[in-house]
Amino acid sequence: MSLHIELKHHRKALIVRLKGELDHHTADMVKARMEEALLKGDTSHIILNLKELSFMDSSGLGVILGRYKQIVARGGKMVVCDVTPSVYRLFEMSGMFKILSIQDSETQALSSLEVVS
Repeated sequence: MSLHIELKHHRKALIVRLKGELDHHTADMVKARMEEALLKGDTSHIILNLKELSFMDSSGLGVILGRYKQIVARGGKMVVCDVTPSVYRLFEMSGMFKILSIQDSETQALSSLEVVS
């Protein structure tokens, strides 16, 4: 299976919706697309919507950690929302929740960043 990535700017947040599998085959494309979107927009925060992400491996964790470091260097935050049980377990085992905020929905993620319209 492949990966579909949807990028949307909402105020100062970049909303990233991933559908499919984030693994060593798709990690470079996600990294490139997110970096490009971060450069284009006036972005202070990233919201990762993983509602339709069916699989992720360590390559995906690397991409997320790299973008986390980028956005934190700008003084921003990264929030993850709508995490599937298998991806949640990977985040838990890797310790990602020690640095990332998690919300149940995209709306809650936006609210937590105070960028709701």
